[in-house]
This record gives sequence, structure tokens and C-alpha cells, in this order.
Amino acid sequence: MSLVQLMVLLDVTVVNVALPRAQLALHFSTGSSQWIVTSYALAFGSLLFLGGRLSDLWGRRTSLFIGLVGFAAASALAGAANSFALLVSARALQGVFGALLAPAALAALAVTFTVPSERARAFTIYGVIAGSGAAIGLLLGGALAQWASWRWCLYVNVIFAALALLGALFFVPGGRREADARLDALGTLLASAGLFCVVYGLSHAVNVGWSDPATWGALALGVFLLVGFVLWQRRAPRPLVPLGIFASRGRDGSLVALLLTSMGAYAVFLLLAYYLEESLGFSALHAGVAFLPLVVALALSATFVSARLLEMTGPRPLVPTGMLLCLMGLVLFTRLTIHSDYLGQVLPGLVLLGLGLGLIFAPAIASATAGVRRSDAGAASALVTTTQQIGASMGTAALNTVAVTVTLRALTHARRGSVAVSRIATLHGFSVAFWWAAGFFGLGAVLSVVLLESGTPLAEGEPAPA
Repeated sequence: MSLVQLMVLLDVTVVNVALPRAQLALHFSTGSSQWIVTSYALAFGSLLFLGGRLSDLWGRRTSLFIGLVGFAAASALAGAANSFALLVSARALQGVFGALLAPAALAALAVTFTVPSERARAFTIYGVIAGSGAAIGLLLGGALAQWASWRWCLYVNVIFAALALLGALFFVPGGRREADARLDALGTLLASAGLFCVVYGLSHAVNVGWSDPATWGALALGVFLLVGFVLWQRRAPRPLVPLGIFASRGRDGSLVALLLTSMGAYAVFLLLAYYLEESLGFSALHAGVAFLPLVVALALSATFVSARLLEMTGPRPLVPTGMLLCLMGLVLFTRLTIHSDYLGQVLPGLVLLGLGLGLIFAPAIASATAGVRRSDAGAASALVTTTQQIGASMGTAALNTVAVTVTLRALTHARRGSVAVSRIATLHGFSVAFWWAAGFFGLGAVLSVVLLESGTPLAEGEPAPA
């Protein structure tokens, strides 16, 4: 299940690394390249609620089989694409099957591991993947683009899918669907359309700007549709996302923590990768390798601290501590200059960020999926994945806007337009964006203390507190 999560997550950043070479091979413009990323994000983000409910209707194993075979086929089609239109279409198809895969994998994990000690270990492994997927994507994408071909950044999913399919075949129980699960057609339409508009608006803001009418129009329409979705869920006989899921304060706090963490972390990966390549002169592969200490720190933090304490303490002491460690790492990034060295200035911040993320993801995901009925496990898992997806989109849009705006303002007041001045202005924009990301984690630390609960997270099947 963790391998499924890794495949779905890294498919965003691994393709980012491959874009320049794909552009040369297929002869499309730089402005059009955004659609290779956006098409995946739109399909994936807008269909997560539907995918989660389908995993309840069809059963986890069937959903995993269909999702893995479909994702592998779409990846092979994208890797073999000989035109821009075919590549974008295949990427959208990847997003469709990814939206079925991600909730099914998390739901299978949630309903399989119910003993607190086993649950803590299982979600630790899953949390390591969830927290480091973007960084692993940068490393893998750089290696494949440099040593093989940009097409292998897509073909590699076939290998991941084959391995995950074997795991699902041998270890995921089959033949079971939830008897009381039903598909809410109107709720599906409202949720999918609303999420599509929100993700499109945020992606459009990154590429075009917030002043464009299409950005605000899409966001306004998306919010309107999602409000309608919530109102309908209150009266629907078989809701797509039962609002009783939000009755647990611990679950609400975990979702808030995941939202703010995704807002801060995923955008920072992209800004740091750009800094390493443009300011320090790293290659794409070298920049990917530079993120390895973060992955190691995250794994150590999750394995030796989070996994051992979650069963005894619950998420409340772990998540706020992780938020504060991430905040400290980002404050260090605000001090970067064009002459900084990796070991002295970049590495300490990466280690702190990795240690912090290791204390956030596993406890928050475990708490967000605890105490849910089996028939609603797919819906709850989709809610977790949607929260992370929307958070990553919001954070990328917000921090990119901050960085660009501050950079342009600094260039306007600069007296000369040399390359050095341009780099200093860009880095100043990054510094302000890092401060904003630190603010997200600071807010997350406060809200986590207020909302999360101490004690062992509820096991699957136990009633959530009203």
C-alpha cells in the first residue's frame, strides 16, 4: 500500500524534472508544458471522493487491481507518446486511476491494521512515504532523465505498479465489498465539479496570476459547488462523505494538520530544488541527491520516535513538536544567500524539516482514519488524500505568488539589471516565501495543540466521540 502511495505521489515531481527534455522531443511551447502537470492534478484532485466511495462499493482489492492496471497502462501510453496532445491525455488518465488508487490503498491500510501497536508501525511506514514522496520524485526524476530518457520517468510506474499488484494479490483480502455502501450521484457530481474548479483555479494562479478573471471565476465557482455539496450531504440518504466523520475532534485536528503541512512542505521542495539548481549550480540529479538527508531524517524520526510513542501518547504531543521542527528548518532557509554552501546552510534546514515531517504524517494520517466504520473507510481515506492534494495546490499557488511578487518588486527598485542582482532579487522572493511557509507550520502547531487529543488513536470500528 505504501508503494501505491509512493507511485501516486512521485508522479508529480518526477515529471517536473522530465519536462525540459520532453519539450525538446515533442516540440511544444514552455507555456503549454504546464498542462502536463495540471492535467494529472485536475483529474486526480477532482475524482478522489468518487474513488474513495468506489473502493467501498467494489472492495479494496478490486479497486487496487483496476487502479494499478489502469495506472500502469496510462503510464506506458504517456511514456510512448509521440505528440503533446497524447501526452496530456495520458497524464489525465493517470490522474483518473490515481484517484481510485490512493483512497483504496489508505482504506486497506486502515481496515487491515486495527491493533494499536501494529497500526502505529503500519502508519509509520506509510507516513514516511507520504512525507518524502516529493523528494524521492526529484531524485528519481533526475537520475532517469540524466541516465536514461525522460520517457522512463513515466515508464518506471509500470515497474512500481507490477510490484504493488503482486503485493495486493498476496496480502490484501479479496471478495469483500461493504454491504451498506451506496453511490451518491448528485454528491459525486457536486464534489467532483467543485474540486475540479478549485484545483484548476489554484493551478491557473500559479501559471497566469491571481488577477486573471479565470482564476477567481474558477475558485468562486468551486467554492459555490462545494458549499452545495456540504448542504446536500446533510440531507442525502446515502452521502458520499458522511458528515458524521467530522464528529471527532481528533480527526478534524489531523485534517487541519495535514492541510497546513501540505501547504508548507510541497511548495518548499520546489523552491529549494530551484535554488539548488539556479543559485548553487547543481544538476537535476545532484539536486535530487541533495534531498536524501531529508528522507533519511524523516525515516529515522518516524521509525524511532513516532512509531514508538504514537501507541502510548496519541498524536497530540508528536504533531505540534513536528510542526515546530519544520518551522525551525524553514527559518534557517530564510537566511540562504547566493553564496551559501550546501553543508553549512542548506543541510541543517533539510534535517530539521525531515525530522519534523516524520512526527507529523504518520500520527496525523493514523488519527484521521481511526474510528471510522468499514463502510466509510474509503470516504474517510479520500478525505485525507483530498486534504493533502488541496493543501499542496494552495501552498504552491500562495508561495509561488509571494516569491514572484517580492522578486518583481525587488527588481523594480534595483539600480542595475545584472545577473547577480536578478539572483539576489529571486532569492529575496524565496526568503519571504519561506517565512510564509514557516507561518503555516506555526499556525499548525497552535491548532494541533488545541484540536488534537492525547491517548491512543481509536482503532477501526470503534465509535468516534460525538
